[in-house]
Amino acid sequence: MDKVRLGIIGLGNIGRYHADYLLQGKVQRCELVAVCDVGKAVERYTQLQRFTNPEDLFRSGAVDAVLICTPHYQHVTLGIAALEAGLHILVEKPIAAHKADAERLIAKAQQHPKQVFAAMFQLRTEPRYQKLRRLITSGELGEIVRVNWINTDWFRPEIYFATGGWRATWKGEGGGVLINQCLHNLDTLQWLCGMPSRVRGFCQFGRYHQIEVEDNVTAYLEWPNRATGVFLGSTGEAPGTNRLEIAGTRGKVVLEDNRLRFTRNESDMIEFSRTARSPFAKPDVWHVEIPFTDAVLPHAIIVQNFVNAILDGEPLIAPGPEGIHSVELANAVVFSALLDRTLDLPMDGAAWESRLGELIASSKVQKQVVNLETTDFTASFRR
Repeated sequence: MDKVRLGIIGLGNIGRYHADYLLQGKVQRCELVAVCDVGKAVERYTQLQRFTNPEDLFRSGAVDAVLICTPHYQHVTLGIAALEAGLHILVEKPIAAHKADAERLIAKAQQHPKQVFAAMFQLRTEPRYQKLRRLITSGELGEIVRVNWINTDWFRPEIYFATGGWRATWKGEGGGVLINQCLHNLDTLQWLCGMPSRVRGFCQFGRYHQIEVEDNVTAYLEWPNRATGVFLGSTGEAPGTNRLEIAGTRGKVVLEDNRLRFTRNESDMIEFSRTARSPFAKPDVWHVEIPFTDAVLPHAIIVQNFVNAILDGEPLIAPGPEGIHSVELANAVVFSALLDRTLDLPMDGAAWESRLGELIASSKVQKQVVNLETTDFTASFRR
């Protein structure tokens, strides 16, 4: 094989976005040959093979791989079917609506080790986060002691939730701001700092919108090394804030307003505390601004890496199984809030699946879907 024949399943906002840059040839050795969706969504792609049933696409022999861009609950069903059909899969976030389903998809992928399973976590390609990760992995920041991420600039007006019957429902998404908008940030958080060991969530459900799921969240996190953190997310706060602050024993790094600033301790604060002879002494610091450029088409970088993994065995930037971590964090924060207690991680995925089933069964939401002209949503990529 000298190129990958790719099909896209799901032609909502993100599916069409992927199709546009793929048709422009932004990914080398990859040819978009097919699309799959219901209704009129496929009609604009007259140059491609068009399907309305994913199973027909899987059996067609037309593609080597699929990019799954459907609503959340379909990701696992379609991913498993594609793997069983011998195809490579790239799954948009989240890889599943809840942890137990993510475990099922990962288990199936493990049965097909020759097929590539990747996840669409494009923030991992952003130079700002890559440089921040190097500060951590190199030891420059020291041992992490505190993390704060105020991530409240995901503002969505009421009409956003009316543009899809599946949006902001337990049955359609499995949650709200955490499983949808903030999931990339949760992936980045665990990619940078590792998974917490304990979570306490405080969620407000439908505070700002006529929806049944969470749209305002504060989560307290603890890591195995006793580091602590707070994560805030909201779709109702304007103007909102996106500020990530990580404190380590060797300094503090802040990412905000497109600037990455590192206040570096001249010596490790723990060692300084043990050896200082003045009662009010503090380590001397250096103020460093770390330059970075914006990633160009970060989604395309993930697809290119997926293609290279298929053709060359290149290591994946975002291996599919790692997608379970952000799903687990999103689930655990909401489950903790509903239980009104702290949860230890790893969480019991089956327990949350059962509770989610109860929420779906008791839901009384009746949505009137509003069809709007396509609008530019790409500004939401730049987090």
